[in-house]
Amino acid sequence: MKKVGVIGGVGPLATMFLGEMIVRLTDASKDQEHVHTIINNDTTIPDRTAYVLDATAQNPIPYLQQAAQLLIDAGAELLVMPCNTAHTFYNEICRVSSVPLLHMIEETVLQAKQLGAQRVGVLATDGTLASGVYQSALAKQGMVAVEPAPTIQQAVMAMIYDKVKAGQCVTYAQWQPIEQAMQDAGCDYIILGCTELSIINRDLQLSKQYIDSLVVLAINAIKASGYKVREMH
Repeated sequence: MKKVGVIGGVGPLATMFLGEMIVRLTDASKDQEHVHTIINNDTTIPDRTAYVLDATAQNPIPYLQQAAQLLIDAGAELLVMPCNTAHTFYNEICRVSSVPLLHMIEETVLQAKQLGAQRVGVLATDGTLASGVYQSALAKQGMVAVEPAPTIQQAVMAMIYDKVKAGQCVTYAQWQPIEQAMQDAGCDYIILGCTELSIINRDLQLSKQYIDSLVVLAINAIKASGYKVREMH
């Protein structure tokens, strides 16, 4: 059984929700059967999207590397990072890490493939879309990535930054135009490629058409650390 370290603060609420989902999705009947999880909810890490879009913005990479090392020093044997945009810097973090870092984007894309997806909508930050990490991962697995139209992408960013990160709730009436636009674009599945969107999924209980990257990460963290995933009915 491996201790899991969470590179957190990216964002803070999504980090704690990942911790909750690891607990809820572990097949355990007592405290001692749960995953030993070490969470570093470091809110000083600079904005990842800002740096992807503008290299003169504050660089989050040294902060992410330092957060990883702190977790390793605390005994983590496996790392996870509940931020899709930060996976743009996956190789830079792995370069200084002596333990494995799960790749949330690759695992999420594999889940889409297992579901038989063909045209996959990607709802994510401007930074994640600009980096092309989902588009390339989906293409590698023989699927087509569908990005939102510009006006819909603006709405997605507003959901992430003006709603969830600001502690505001999202109603289904606010979310529905995004969902409708992706369905109209011919998506058979839609990836929630930002962990703030996972909070919306939690609150609104969105349909099975959505593939939640945070839930995928939680499940894979449980498996990779040697524990069993609870069967959900």
